[in-house]
Amino acid sequence: MNSFLETKNRHIVAVLVDNEPGVLARVVGLFAGRGYNIESLTVAETRRGRHLSRITIVTSGTDMVIEQIKAQLDRLIPVHIVSDMTLEGPYVERELALVKVLCENEARSESLKIAEIFRARVVDSTNQSFVFEIVGQSSKIDAFVELLRPLGLVDISRTGVVAILRGATSLEDAS
Repeated sequence: MNSFLETKNRHIVAVLVDNEPGVLARVVGLFAGRGYNIESLTVAETRRGRHLSRITIVTSGTDMVIEQIKAQLDRLIPVHIVSDMTLEGPYVERELALVKVLCENEARSESLKIAEIFRARVVDSTNQSFVFEIVGQSSKIDAFVELLRPLGLVDISRTGVVAILRGATSLEDAS
């Protein structure tokens, strides 16, 4: 099939790396140097005793591009495991967002109704504003934000996607 006609698909790639200075910069540099886009990036130490961190990257590309990304990540020295969670099997994905709305009168009650529907929590409230905390898939957060936009949305802070394989399989088992 012609590469121009191939479909770009969203992939969640989990990378287990040594927790040391410069590793994240090398991983991000690999994407930037080759013109690949990172849609979401999260990183945190997951194995303190072993000094390992997990980087979760959401990116889009053709199957060939995703395979190139995984192969290039796998060649980096501090990388232990590269797993395309999208292909490994069922997984759970979540993102957290804080969403601030400035609103008065009917817009306040409408904001609270929308938050209830989306199971968002009020984590801060003043006479002029609400800050909502919402957790879920990125598409859920996008829909929540779009409904609040006309009511006075002024600020959003998002964590980026985190994901984990379902069942007994761990990141180390998937690779």
